[in-house]
Parts: sequence; structure tokens; C-alpha cells
Amino acid sequence: MNEKKIIYQNDLIKIEIEPFEIPWLKIFTQKKIKEFSQCDIKTKDSILNALDVIEKEMLSYFNTTKINIASFGNYVPHVHFHIQARFENDSFFPEPTWGKKQRDGKLDLPNFEIFYKNIIAILTR
Repeated sequence: MNEKKIIYQNDLIKIEIEPFEIPWLKIFTQKKIKEFSQCDIKTKDSILNALDVIEKEMLSYFNTTKINIASFGNYVPHVHFHIQARFENDSFFPEPTWGKKQRDGKLDLPNFEIFYKNIIAILTR
């Protein structure tokens, strides 16, 4: 089984890495909740704070072309958000990462581990 690495969690949410050529994190609720509207206000606030922190850090650390945020959950009916740093020369841009590959990506990105540590430091302040 391909277990995902969790980089942060509290009583309400967890953040895990989606291994890929681009920086890609996912935020899940700790409780099995099907829809965002079913979350209590503390859980919603925790999700939105984490989204804000991740997006800002992706923008500043990776100097992205665009940030993509998605919440589908058709296969995994559990509230979660995908946050992806996108670049004009990644393999799929401008298509979604679930779409048709456009090219062999040629990315020279800063160290992902430092990015993860930055996220952890900000969220644990």
C-alpha cells in the first residue's frame, strides 16, 4: 500500500503530501465528513487557515505560475482539498494534473522538504 506522508495534523485536520513532480498537498478532515457544509465552524476555520498558509507559502517559496485548489471527493467521499503549485513548464500545464499530459516537465524547483518544514513551522506557531 502506498501510504501518504502526513506533515501536519491537529484534532480537526491533517495535511499530507501527494508525491508528484509539482508541490501538491492535501488537507483532510480528521473525522469522516462527506461535505464541507457538514463541517462545524472550527473545522472549516482550520481548513481555510491551512489553505491560506499553504497557498501563500507555495507562491513565495516556489514562485508559481498559478495555484490550483480542488475538492472533488467522488472516489474518496471525505472532505479534502488538493493544493497544487503549477508551472508553465510542468508536464500538464495548462491542463489539470488529472488531464492529458502536455510535455515532459522540465522543472528546477527548490527543495520540497524545506517547503514542508516551512508549512509546519507556520501552522504550529
